Amino acid sequence: MKNIELNYGRGTVNLSLDEKNIIEVIEGNEFKVSKSEDEIILDALHNPIGSPRLKELVNPGETVCLIIPDITRAWQKTDKFLYKIVEELNAGGVKDKDITVVSAAGSHREQTKEEHEKLLGKELAKRLSVINHDCFDKENLAYVGETTYGTPVWVNKKALECDHIVLAGGIVYHFLAGYGGGRKTVLPGISSYETIMHNHSLCLKPNLGEGKNPNSACSNLKGNPIHEDMMQAAAFLRPTFIFNVVVGHDGKIAAAVSGNYVEAFYEGCKIVDKIDGVTIKEKADLVIGTAGGFPKDINFYQTSKTIINVKEAVKEGGTMIILSQCSEGLGGNQDVQDMLLNYDNLLDREKELRREYSISKDIGYIFCELASRFDVIFVSDLDPELLKKANIAVVKTLDEALELTWSKKGKDLKTYVMTAAASTFPKMS
Repeated sequence: MKNIELNYGRGTVNLSLDEKNIIEVIEGNEFKVSKSEDEIILDALHNPIGSPRLKELVNPGETVCLIIPDITRAWQKTDKFLYKIVEELNAGGVKDKDITVVSAAGSHREQTKEEHEKLLGKELAKRLSVINHDCFDKENLAYVGETTYGTPVWVNKKALECDHIVLAGGIVYHFLAGYGGGRKTVLPGISSYETIMHNHSLCLKPNLGEGKNPNSACSNLKGNPIHEDMMQAAAFLRPTFIFNVVVGHDGKIAAAVSGNYVEAFYEGCKIVDKIDGVTIKEKADLVIGTAGGFPKDINFYQTSKTIINVKEAVKEGGTMIILSQCSEGLGGNQDVQDMLLNYDNLLDREKELRREYSISKDIGYIFCELASRFDVIFVSDLDPELLKKANIAVVKTLDEALELTWSKKGKDLKTYVMTAAASTFPKMS
């Protein structure tokens, strides 16, 4: 027997399995980092991809809009690298008074002064003008064109008024766009609500009953309409420069890219694959995955990252056992809860998703859609009644989950164990 300790909430759970049934324990890739975070940042800024250095692209007297993520993406550690970007701008003759920082909140709430200080660092927050993007503020939005996907692109007017746009943030896997970062700082970052929702609704196939477009998925850019639509939106603005980090499993900056907003972004995506993309040779009958403990399993909504990754390693019709304590319940907003609780079939959920698309509804739909294709069992503190209509079983212990699986499918199951499923993405070789 093989014993494996899995993080669960603020503690751990022991898994004991017959070794002959375990294909592999998926723990993520080893990615050696030999430089400090400051060295990584400077190396990227001094060696841009497909572009001269930022200081060579700007001139004295010109204005710059520096677009940064909002507080929900504080993991990107903007306070660590923004001052270095500003140093580059200053070296090119751009004065602090000519730099405007826009917090790319997308459809999220307004940021507070304290949150701006956290994102920029206290010193930079004092030096620079910082504004919040508001996707509903029509007076401060400008129309720049329509994409070939029919998305009307309205963006922050202040960004358009500047001579240069610089995009800053981080690249990570994204369940719809393939990867976050890059062009995503424009759409959804500084776009109107209408623009954002039209773009995200492209994850659905054209006709009712056809469900989701499989190309709108983690790690996929080819034929991904959401990504392609975002690229077209960004092209209307012609960003001058980009700086994106990739964060390692320890929460530190492991790599960074800068330069041309297209070429540098694609290079950053390759780095994400090296860190978080785990190659597998076959799919399993059973995958046991833990979100990684608190706070990654704080609620059901946050566990979406885990189940989206786990599904990549499971055979169609196979079983997923997800360890997610969910100490704060379902999480998310009313949309995701309605999707789980108020419908008893996938078609009605899809109708609601098409009627008025929202990301929260989509997250709820994804859980239910996966539960229609796989046996999904949650080891969790959640009330089992909450997920009954979603066709997801909820049990209190891992042993219960295993017994439930074995009673249906027998014990001789090819199995993967994912010890950090929220941040590792299995990819078939």
